[in-house]
Amino acid sequence: MDGGQPIPSSLVPLGNISSDSSMSLEQKTTFVFVILLFIFLGILIVRCFRILLDPYRSMPTSTWADGLEGLEKGQFDHALA
Repeated sequence: MDGGQPIPSSLVPLGNISSDSSMSLEQKTTFVFVILLFIFLGILIVRCFRILLDPYRSMPTSTWADGLEGLEKGQFDHALA
């Protein structure tokens, strides 16, 4: 390699960026939105792992017929007449 010319890098900040690293309103809004998306993603990942580790905990213990009595439970053949 020829060592005469420096190689420009995209990781090195350019001269037009100020040293106090102030962000515009759009950049701040985008940054906050991305942080909120990462928090939401983290909550979803934790919830999915909890369901995978204990799938029966999230299911209700009662069935649809537990609270029904009389005609509603299947004893409706007398009511048809």
